[in-house]
Amino acid sequence: MINSELFADLGIPTDYGRDPRRPAHAEAQELEDVEPNIVGRMQRLAPSAARAWREMKAAALADQVELLLVSGFRSVRYQVDLIRNKLAAGQNIDEILKVNAAPGFSEHHTGRAVDIATPGSRPLTVDFETSPAFAWLRTNARRFGFAMPYGRDNVFGFTYEPWHWSQLGLRGKRLQRP
Repeated sequence: MINSELFADLGIPTDYGRDPRRPAHAEAQELEDVEPNIVGRMQRLAPSAARAWREMKAAALADQVELLLVSGFRSVRYQVDLIRNKLAAGQNIDEILKVNAAPGFSEHHTGRAVDIATPGSRPLTVDFETSPAFAWLRTNARRFGFAMPYGRDNVFGFTYEPWHWSQLGLRGKRLQRP
């Protein structure tokens, strides 16, 4: 999926994905436009995830909780550019890889993962865990096939991400609770 030259160019360790164990993810082949994100860029998801997102968002709104889409599908190329931009800004690759998966390893590649925000909470921060939106998701997200894979001390070694929810790993696998 990803060649070793690209990893070497980005400074990604050769054992990435093996220690800690992280699954590789192929890019979704079928995507649909869902809605613009919080900065106005159209976000796309796999069709089943798009339906589930719309249903979950409507159910939350019926409970007076507003869910905002920050990020949906990300291509491998986008992930490469994201990491390159952070490196150019002076960030260390080891720190980057605690919050961003290496290209080919991001759940966002599948079109079945979303980063979520809500009014009154700064996007993509741990502050999200204190919001009514997070409480609502903890109680209701599984009804729509979503779970939060990157809880505290998660098996993947990623930083705690209460804003990241995906439809991956739900079958027969218990994801960590926050």
